[in-house]
Formats: sequence, structure tokens, C-alpha cells
Amino acid sequence: MPAWLQSPTSAATASPVWLQTALLLTASNVFMTFAWYGHLKNMHSKAWYVAALVSWGIALFEYLLQVPANRIGATALSLPQLKIMQEVITLVVFVPFVVLYMKQPIKLDYLWAALCMLGAVYFIFRS
Repeated sequence: MPAWLQSPTSAATASPVWLQTALLLTASNVFMTFAWYGHLKNMHSKAWYVAALVSWGIALFEYLLQVPANRIGATALSLPQLKIMQEVITLVVFVPFVVLYMKQPIKLDYLWAALCMLGAVYFIFRS
């Protein structure tokens, strides 16, 4: 079994490294998406520097989750595997954000991006 699928040896953590990493990166990505794009809906009448300061505040929480996620993930995943995982999670978080929060229509572009990401996952995670 590949190392990234194996459970960690520590009794303190019952989840596999890849799952811990994915959950932390997903939570981190929610903060990142709101930091990068949320101001477009809520702060369009504010000065850009106000939006930037608010975004920085939100991004702090992103980094408080992303840094531990990458450190945990690096114990069993390669750097390219971590990056592909992050990009897939970004797409999984971004599409619902765009459709549900920003009220944008779903586009066929999302399907093509997802297919490209599936190809990347296949090639980067194959044994």
C-alpha cells in the first residue's frame, strides 16, 4: 500500500495522513476563497485598501490551517501530490462558492477543469 494511504503510527491521530491533510486544506480553502473573492460581493462600495485589510484578516485563518495541513501532508505525500490535492480541493470549494454564494451560473468550463484535475490526480497518485 502506498505510504500516503497508510494510517499514521501515532495513537493520538486515528485518521490517515491524506484525510487529515484534505480536511485541513478544505477548511483552509474556504477561508482563502472568501478572502480572495468575498469582498467582490460584500465590499464593492468600500475602498480597495479596506477590502484588502479585511481579506488579510480572513487569510490569517487560511494560513493557520494551511501550514499545518502541508506539514502533516508532507509526512506521507510528495510536494507534487500536495499541490495537486490543493488544486482539486480549490475547485471543489470554488464551484459551490461561485454558484451558491456569488449567484453565478454554473458553466461547462468547470466540467473541463474537473476533468483536467482528474487526469492530474490519476498521473500524480499512481503507484
